[in-house]
Amino acid sequence: MKKVRILPSKLKGEIRVPSSKSLAHRAIIAAGLAAGKSLITNLDFSEDLTATVEGMAALGADLERRGNSLFIDGSKFGQWGDRTILIDCNESGTTLRLLLPLALVKENRVLFKGRGNLGKRPLDPYYEIFERQGIKHSLGKEGLELRVEGSLKAGEYRIRGDISSQFISGLLFALPLLTGDSRLIITTELESKGYVDLTLDMLNQFGIRVENSAYREFFIPGKQSYQAKNVEIEGDFSQAAFFLVAGVLGSDIKCTGLNPHSLQGDKAILDLLKDMGGKIIVNQEYIKAESSLTKGRVIDASQYPDLIPILAVLAALSTGTTEIVNAGRLRIKESDRLKAISDGLSRLGGDIKELSDGLIIKGRKYLEGGLVDSWKDHRIAMALAIASTGCKKPVVITNSDAVKKSYPEFWADFKSLGGKVDERNLG
Repeated sequence: MKKVRILPSKLKGEIRVPSSKSLAHRAIIAAGLAAGKSLITNLDFSEDLTATVEGMAALGADLERRGNSLFIDGSKFGQWGDRTILIDCNESGTTLRLLLPLALVKENRVLFKGRGNLGKRPLDPYYEIFERQGIKHSLGKEGLELRVEGSLKAGEYRIRGDISSQFISGLLFALPLLTGDSRLIITTELESKGYVDLTLDMLNQFGIRVENSAYREFFIPGKQSYQAKNVEIEGDFSQAAFFLVAGVLGSDIKCTGLNPHSLQGDKAILDLLKDMGGKIIVNQEYIKAESSLTKGRVIDASQYPDLIPILAVLAALSTGTTEIVNAGRLRIKESDRLKAISDGLSRLGGDIKELSDGLIIKGRKYLEGGLVDSWKDHRIAMALAIASTGCKKPVVITNSDAVKKSYPEFWADFKSLGGKVDERNLG
């Protein structure tokens, strides 16, 4: 277990934001389905992304890494023969949910394995489909050990939109490859629309046609073919959010590598910061966050759940009260993020009340500091690191290496902006 000890200090400077993990997963998958060579550039190989790369290789794609780029040829996707395929998802829910339908576009036997909380994260929407279509599936007792056997059939699919948009994205990748046409009907209000938009845009770039009827129904013609494409991955707004909040709480921070016209749902961080009083400057070269006096507000978490841990930190250091609502899905992430961030901020001296599906946070000028845990969750570790910039005393974060899941260079980038970090290994 690793821990870091952070001496309170304001962050300042310029940072290149890592490339979007959400877009990278999608580009690698689409390229791995395309007959012909694609080049995906500007990749940051986190543990999650590596799981998707290895998963697509297991499904037949040929992938060659050169620096921060991947050459991908999907000509042999689906040529898996009569054997059980092993896909190790590590702790990546995205890998599991996007690859599971793809592994069943033709008759197949697959074992999905994983660690951490992955085995606890819900897969019910897929299980319901498997039951209807006669696809065999069994789940082991420890971690994730999911065996599936069978193939998907074209037709009508009905799926909830308020559990995770990843189920919808997974089907949108797979259904165009089936022999018949399919309809994907969303039976509840769709949350995290931004992630579905990223999927639809990536499908379009690789030559796949999907008809979207107001996010209530998708018509997916069958017998389509993915076309090879070169894609450069833009910067990740969900990762930029940590440093943009740090800039608002302290000194000026410029984030480069971001697309101000991005379809990423987490680009909402810009409007959220502005609505709370943050000074944000946006242009083609960079997005800058300046030191600001921020105020509390009501935040609806349904469309951007990944932003809630860092927004809770901002709320704890803003004037007035912030109420975070519609956040129940945060309980089924890498950790129970409502409990984890509530526990962490409370230990640092914040005034935060945990509700069944949200948080009520009363802001303070400063937090105290203290010993906290990341709950082995990358976003909790990074959020608590930013909280240290508003503390009077040092902050010690245990399980600090959780950042490797999505942002392996986080602590180096934190230091480059003036963060005073002592990293220690507790064995």
